[in-house]
Amino acid sequence: MGLLGAAAVRDGGAAALPHGFWAAVRVWLEKPQVANRRLCGAAIEAEGTVPLGEGGEASPPLAAVRGGGSGGGREVRAAAAGAAELGRLWREVRGQLPAGHGHLPPPLTAWGGPGRRSELRAVLRTLLPRGRPGGPTAPPAKELAVQDVYNGTVTFLPLEENSEGKYQIKKCNIYQIQLTHVKDEEWSLSIVAPFPEDWFSDGIAYPKLAWLGNELLSKLAKWSVEQKPSEFKSTLSLISVAKYSKVYQNLKEKYKEMVKVWPEVTDPEKFVYEDVAIATYLLILWEEERKEKGLTKKQSFVDLGCGNGLLVHILNNEGHSGRGIDVRRRKIWDMYGPETHLEESTIMPGDSHLFPDTDWLIGNHSDELTPWIPVIAARSSYSCSYFVLPCCFFDFHGKYSRRQSKKTQYREYLDFVAEVGSVCGFHVEEDCLRIPSTKRVSLIGKNRIYPPAECALIDQQITQYINNRQTCAVVMCDRRVGFNHKDHSDGLCKEAGSELPENETETAGTTWMPGFQPREKVVQIRNCASLPQDFVDDVVLHVANLLLNATPPKSCSNMHGGNTNIWNQGESLSLKEVAEHLNKETLKRLKSEYGGLQTLLKNNHQVFEVLNGRVHIRDWRKEKPSRKTKPEVKRHLSAEAFKTRLCWFFIHHPDGCSLPSESCPYAHGTEDLRQSQVIKKKKHLQ
Repeated sequence: MGLLGAAAVRDGGAAALPHGFWAAVRVWLEKPQVANRRLCGAAIEAEGTVPLGEGGEASPPLAAVRGGGSGGGREVRAAAAGAAELGRLWREVRGQLPAGHGHLPPPLTAWGGPGRRSELRAVLRTLLPRGRPGGPTAPPAKELAVQDVYNGTVTFLPLEENSEGKYQIKKCNIYQIQLTHVKDEEWSLSIVAPFPEDWFSDGIAYPKLAWLGNELLSKLAKWSVEQKPSEFKSTLSLISVAKYSKVYQNLKEKYKEMVKVWPEVTDPEKFVYEDVAIATYLLILWEEERKEKGLTKKQSFVDLGCGNGLLVHILNNEGHSGRGIDVRRRKIWDMYGPETHLEESTIMPGDSHLFPDTDWLIGNHSDELTPWIPVIAARSSYSCSYFVLPCCFFDFHGKYSRRQSKKTQYREYLDFVAEVGSVCGFHVEEDCLRIPSTKRVSLIGKNRIYPPAECALIDQQITQYINNRQTCAVVMCDRRVGFNHKDHSDGLCKEAGSELPENETETAGTTWMPGFQPREKVVQIRNCASLPQDFVDDVVLHVANLLLNATPPKSCSNMHGGNTNIWNQGESLSLKEVAEHLNKETLKRLKSEYGGLQTLLKNNHQVFEVLNGRVHIRDWRKEKPSRKTKPEVKRHLSAEAFKTRLCWFFIHHPDGCSLPSESCPYAHGTEDLRQSQVIKKKKHLQ
């Protein structure tokens, strides 16, 4: 009657269950937003064991031992202080259960068993709704989740606070997740609700029952057997998720107009909302720091490599004094006004670029400056902290070279930057931000692990560490990297071909690493877009013929007008195999472009498909149609581009195009070609 859904789960001999089930439950408890997109997270208020029988206090919270909880530090500390409160709440609500005396109504599995465990695990959480555009945010909802490990169940008891400040169970919305061992490697996962006919759905914290029995159940079943330990920390583990949600919605509403007036060529929605999210994180982090240290004045900052400057603009507007420095001025800088402080300047790591009066240094996708920011912070002052969000992989002297194959390149680079912070004497903390980016792990150096009297010793440690990493062949410099550069060597070692920018030559004597290469002021386009079209066409035709003539060829049936034709799909080759068939001059020309051969092939997506390092001829019959949920603007642009370019297959493929003319998005001959409406509009605007 109350069964919402059941799913068969097979262990597969990996001994994942029942441990994987509890790991999946933990995800649903701490990060419900990964399943329910209308939530922005959950705050774990308290956690611990509660007695199955009458009376008794709750034991110390499990979160304090395991460091769990999506809100991280603050939530864990709150959980540690709330053990007694959890016990009081448990005594208050257990008698309200519909079956009475702490018993669960059918078809829910009863807690405990004869002669078995007399304790349950309880988690008090607050569900945090995501903000709605143009409308008020729904209020948070509290739940008490009770885990019975012996029976493999977790029961969710929704709580409502009455006028007297006491919690009452919202009985109509009780539900239970159950794990049952069938036999051998076969298990069953199910979700049940005792009163489905009375279920109240608000569409946010409490979705429809069909969603629980289908969407949530399928995700739990998948997580139970596929759970892999993440190599990163939980999202927003160092700050309060509840506070983050509130501040983010306020800032998003405040700065949403920036999307409409964005003058840069970059995606406005991505960059605006990403910087809003980073600003939100920093504002909360800094607020917590002021409380911890008893500060009243808001922290000052310098954003090194500030780019579009929006993060600086938001932080300035929110009351933090600071500035942004970047090698290249952006168009949008003129839109911010005089209250936003931005400077166009080249930053060379050295004594001339220290910030002794600054509280925080920020490196938001700061590229070649990323590993230097902990060093600059350490040498600026004992009280200077830093926040970096690494993206591109740079060492002190140039591109970062991998040293371990057992880790992903991203994880290895994060460990390197964290190591730099530790060498500089910082207690380095890691956290994942909630931003629309694959590179969203931040590293924070807020506190020192040494007393002020040891600054000189730490500086020597930094010097030795950087010297050990640099690749400069000349080792005759007396002090390549030092804190006090009162006496300099006459001969500065330089990497071959490296020169300091004109506006920095006067500070060469104070540069910590003369071979350091700052970002170029003029951005060179190296994505193969500047290559001559005839050169690109020759490479495309050469690679296509290589794939089509490979043996054995892959052929697919092609139905045109009732006649069955065999269309040669060709063979797939690795990028290395393709490169081996190109002449040296062509390869040399491609290597001067970022991405080289792979970028050129991906740019010609009409002809090729590059998957997992292998090149295929694209078969347009297998392309999925555009999703109906695609934004209206993008669908409109796709329609305008229809038939505005010639079909490569119609012209060059020995079997012609695999699609009939009416289905192919490209023109089958010049008579099928139409002028691009996008081009017309651009000319009209000019």
